[in-house]
Amino acid sequence: MKNGSSVNLSPVQTNSNSKELDRIIVKGAKEHNLKDIDIDIPKKKMVVFTGVSGSGKSSLAFDTIFAEGQRRYVESLSSYARQFIGQMEKPKYDTIRGLSPTIAIEQKAASKNPRSTVGTITEIYDYLRVLFARIGTQYCYKCGKKVGRGHAQSMVSQILSLPETSKILILSPIVENRKGEHKEKLEGLKKQGYARVRVDGVVQDLENVQALAKNKKHHIEVVVDRLKIKNNKNFEKRLTDSVENALKLGSGQIIVHILGREDLKMSETRSCCGIAYPELIPQIFSFNSPLGMCPDCNGIGTLLSMDADKIVPDKELTIRQGAVIPWKNYFIKKPRYNNDNSWGMSQLKAMEQQWGISFDTPWKKLSPKDKDLLLYGSKHKEMTVNWNSAKIQGEFTRTHEGLIHTLMRRYRDTQSEGQKRYYSTFMTASTCPACQGKRLKNEVLHVHINKKSIIDVTAMTVREAFDFINGLNLIGNKKLIAEELLKEISDRLGFLVNVGLDYLSLDRSGPTLSGGESQRIRLASQVGSELTGVLYILDEPSIGLHQKDNIKLLHTLHHLRDIGNTLIIVEHDQETMEKADWIDHCGT
Repeated sequence: MKNGSSVNLSPVQTNSNSKELDRIIVKGAKEHNLKDIDIDIPKKKMVVFTGVSGSGKSSLAFDTIFAEGQRRYVESLSSYARQFIGQMEKPKYDTIRGLSPTIAIEQKAASKNPRSTVGTITEIYDYLRVLFARIGTQYCYKCGKKVGRGHAQSMVSQILSLPETSKILILSPIVENRKGEHKEKLEGLKKQGYARVRVDGVVQDLENVQALAKNKKHHIEVVVDRLKIKNNKNFEKRLTDSVENALKLGSGQIIVHILGREDLKMSETRSCCGIAYPELIPQIFSFNSPLGMCPDCNGIGTLLSMDADKIVPDKELTIRQGAVIPWKNYFIKKPRYNNDNSWGMSQLKAMEQQWGISFDTPWKKLSPKDKDLLLYGSKHKEMTVNWNSAKIQGEFTRTHEGLIHTLMRRYRDTQSEGQKRYYSTFMTASTCPACQGKRLKNEVLHVHINKKSIIDVTAMTVREAFDFINGLNLIGNKKLIAEELLKEISDRLGFLVNVGLDYLSLDRSGPTLSGGESQRIRLASQVGSELTGVLYILDEPSIGLHQKDNIKLLHTLHHLRDIGNTLIIVEHDQETMEKADWIDHCGT
């Protein structure tokens, strides 16, 4: 290599059968700070580029060799595919020969998506979903018993236990979360004499159903009967007939909609305590799917809510001094504006005068009752607001919504990005109260293997999960079904252990990973893919590793080399250099 020192190589060798070059030949590399560099890099070896900062290591490895490998791959695609990728700029060089398919594993954040976790990035979670769907045991979240078959009479009993005079709809699910216009289904229901359906949560006459969006997923349920709960034999007979008809039409499933409240799902196949449990399929274990995600937080595990400490950051101040940030401007006199006549200021005056809340008392000294009233609302307590604006004058009697509820409503309703950013400054992420941050529906969290739910397993560290998976003592059909799945999960967990990531939990969020951690996760994924004939380019994979973990990492890198891959590693670590097959000291 010109301007560098490296191990001498023999003249270029080729394989007599395939004529494949046994090295990568770079001539005249001039990218960034490279000055007409020539270098021959042996293939199927572990190669280290080292040198002081600014010596051109990254410019040669990433900006020249990887960039050209990526560009040539894109050029090999069809013209149709290339139009979506765009033209890639050719690096500055004279000649590059012998390039293999190239993968760069750099130090950068794994993902900014809050839904991504160590488990999803490595695909371990995908295998766990299949495992729990195939051999998991479903338990009732009310009584704790195994979920078994239900029958019409038990459903009738459950419905009769509702408060008397409750208004209900007996619904039969026809289409569940499926795309299409479903014209034939709707026409068939008309011919069978049904008059009403619930489409995507809206009850309407069959005759008035508009054409459904073809590419959108829909839910369609037939209204079999509309009832008001009564405690007599005639009502019980009618209810039983309706339930049986609905079960027949809905292939063993019904939905009881309580007007003004919620839906009760019931099933003949999986039912307990009057609750229908879903069939165990991999999709219901996904927090990215409507079938499995917690409906309150949409599978994120956290909810954005208004934070009282951000609304009132300085509790030493009085309200008049600006303790409550969103009300601060009402007490600041601005030229050309008369804050005293605003609607907001008129309400504040009414609260101060009629409810006796002192705006001159420091916030921390206000009573808890007054703070609660200001922030969370007056419920049924009313005040009379005198408003004299240029257009409207008069007295208005109203309750106080509560500042926290007002800010949240405005945040949801506004179309202005600037206003959304302003309201979000008063918000904080808190654990979803419905799923307790576990992201999945309650019925999914009660599917167990060895008394562990899928979330219990992902909450383990990689080492703990590895021990749990390898410690499963399955017998009979479960052993046969799970054998290949367990091997795949165990192998992938083992790869993470071997690159020094056994301390991470599988539910660790992708955006919280360091650059080095995300790089080693991608490295472990590549080991699992078992690709050969690939050129891997890595950026200082040993950063932040303990010596014992560095040894494991080197074993992993050697494994990638031994199965027929070429590794170019930009590195300063002495141990890595000692284990390399070939070293280039850039800039010397």
